[in-house]
Amino acid sequence: MVRPAIRDVAWTRSFATHASTIPRNYASITPPYPTLIRNLEQVRDVLKRPLTLAEKVLYSHLHDPDKGLGNGGRIRGEAYLQLKPERVAMQDASAQMALLQFMSAGLTRCAVPTSIHCDHLIQASEGAKADLERSIVSNQEVFEFLESAARKYGIEFWRPGSGIIHQIVLENYAAPGMLMLGTDSHTPNAGGLGMLAIGVGGADAVDAMTGTPWELKAPQIVGVHLTGNLSGWATTKDLILHLAGKLTVRGGTGRIIEYFGPGVHSQSCTGLATIANMGAEVGATTSTFPYTSNMQSYLRSTGRGPVARAADEAAAQGFLSADEGAEYDEVIEINLSDLEPTINGPFTPDLATPLSKFGAFVTEQGWKDELSAGLIGSCTNSSYEDMTRVADLARQAKAVGLTTKIPFLCTPGSEQIRATMERDNVTSTLEDVGAVVLANACGPCIGQWKREDKKGEENAILTSFNRNFKSRNDGNRYTMNFLASPTIVTAMAFSGSLSFNPMTDSLTLESGKPFKFSPPSGQDLPSTGFTPGNTSFYPVPTPEPQPDTEIIIKKNSQRLELLEPFTSPFSHGNLELPPLKILMRVRGKCTTDHISAAGPWLKYKGHLTNISENLLITAVNDEGGDVNVAFDHEASGDATKTDTIPNVAKRLKARNQPWALVVDDNYGEGSAREHAALQPRFYGCNLIIARSFARIHETNLKKQGVLPLWFADKVDYSRISSGDVVETVGLADLLEGRPDAIIRLKVTNREGEIFEIPTKHTMSMDQIKWLRAGSALNYIRSQIQ
Repeated sequence: MVRPAIRDVAWTRSFATHASTIPRNYASITPPYPTLIRNLEQVRDVLKRPLTLAEKVLYSHLHDPDKGLGNGGRIRGEAYLQLKPERVAMQDASAQMALLQFMSAGLTRCAVPTSIHCDHLIQASEGAKADLERSIVSNQEVFEFLESAARKYGIEFWRPGSGIIHQIVLENYAAPGMLMLGTDSHTPNAGGLGMLAIGVGGADAVDAMTGTPWELKAPQIVGVHLTGNLSGWATTKDLILHLAGKLTVRGGTGRIIEYFGPGVHSQSCTGLATIANMGAEVGATTSTFPYTSNMQSYLRSTGRGPVARAADEAAAQGFLSADEGAEYDEVIEINLSDLEPTINGPFTPDLATPLSKFGAFVTEQGWKDELSAGLIGSCTNSSYEDMTRVADLARQAKAVGLTTKIPFLCTPGSEQIRATMERDNVTSTLEDVGAVVLANACGPCIGQWKREDKKGEENAILTSFNRNFKSRNDGNRYTMNFLASPTIVTAMAFSGSLSFNPMTDSLTLESGKPFKFSPPSGQDLPSTGFTPGNTSFYPVPTPEPQPDTEIIIKKNSQRLELLEPFTSPFSHGNLELPPLKILMRVRGKCTTDHISAAGPWLKYKGHLTNISENLLITAVNDEGGDVNVAFDHEASGDATKTDTIPNVAKRLKARNQPWALVVDDNYGEGSAREHAALQPRFYGCNLIIARSFARIHETNLKKQGVLPLWFADKVDYSRISSGDVVETVGLADLLEGRPDAIIRLKVTNREGEIFEIPTKHTMSMDQIKWLRAGSALNYIRSQIQ
């Protein structure tokens, strides 16, 4: 028996040192280009038309290219693709449940290279060293579990302090033309290297880890044609903020965003990653770009010369760019020369305001003209280029005696970035003007911020993050998070004012003289190369499984719990769902943050019973408009009992009463948080009826055996209320193998009135098998055994 040695690792931060490049197994990080190109030839024989880049990458990874494309008819938006991803990456919060599910499959190793990244459980409070040390102690149990599982199954384990999953993937694993799954909604960040990186729930990751073909409904392809050049204060962050304003949080649903045109080639690889990262905010499946010389340079600079050479050869054969004449489902034209800095928010990432109009917007809304904090970094904007541009502003400020007027927090994206920043005096430059450098982790971006001020107060923060839903960053629903580029955040931190525009406005120095920032400049790549820093954080590449390793889960643990398989509601031969009580009708925006809050709840990611206590606790009940209020119409006594949503759900479970939810548009947008599907299923939910679903969440529901149905007429949303009983009519036809079956809902309301409403479904043949088995994992297990 081999036990992990978490406590034996030197977790201290070290000063950056020049070291040899990180050990790599190049075969495991280089896409199998010859095989993919051969597959693509089969695809061309079927489709007989020019292909976009996204189609080339996606279709070349088909499990069976001939069978997967049928007769070559309409594919986009209609066909379900059976795909073979090449890699899986998991962050420490989502990896817990993914591994618990993988363990129950009974395999001895992962079918594809897999990595775990410890980044979500590190709370920001005092600064990097203290925060990292404290978080390692408080999360020791989880880290031991993750490392022991990694050892047992041959998974690369990136220790706490190594950095944020998406930056590490970009620096170490991403490659042009690759198909990768990641258990985080911002996995598409890796698209900055010309690949398809798709955020999924843990059950989808288990598909790839077990060698089961992974299913995806073929996305439509949106082409974004970039011309012109960014100049002055404008950055790639401003491009995606601008595009989010055009597309809205639903505009990318069921679509891949493919950028092309001369404007692509002038951007750094990490700048393209910023754009791809925030494609998640418009609901896009992923984003990608044609192979560029800057991608080649980035691969070489990060020690992956052999990958670059292989990509060069694949590009020469036409694999890493769209065909001439390829058609898109929609084309959006953007002239980069016309872009100005943009600020998005509050409370939604698609409310875009050009910087020149933002001051007037603040006045119109009646907000205080003040900032309470500025935060830069995160997986979206923590590259060397970002940090050197910010340092340029800091040097300008220091030269005239300015320091930041508000708390100014900086999160490096990885240990490699932190170490290189430190070596090149970027860190000291920022600290000289007031910055606090946090640990290489997600921190405030995902709610891991121990903020002591402004509790319960309305206030405004400016961040270079990607997501800004209510309560997300500090747990305060009155904190308004405005999204901007790191340079705009930094410049405004010196003013402390929401209306300050560094492009036009000046600051007053102690001497009384005005000072105006010059547009910042930075370096794409460090002139002396990257330095890895503390290499004890890094894994051995492609470790062999150690099957005798004991996976550590403490008895009576409050952090980890083995999973019990969900039972199938069809196990007794009935092919319609049993009569379901409506728990509640959810009003308006309901993200995965609303369904399964993060912040302090992250510690229960591996314990389904405990984390289910937060089910829908920030959701709005449409019957009354209250937050975290549900009605138990069958409580003891005559009166309806009002209680929290989790408590009413638990009561229904205790009565063996399965239930359903009625929800609004784009239900489940945001993080790829499969707990938002696991928790209702755990409490007895069998059905959710929505005006519309976000892609990842709808798939997660299907994986856990919850049937997602769409209202055929959105008006019917208001006809079903809590306490009503719904029954499926026509589901049996679907379960018996008719994917075109029409499912209706028979509703019996609390007054005894009975009526039917039509619905739509998006279930594929394989997903029907998951539903009938009670979950995808149940079905996978039945096929393996």
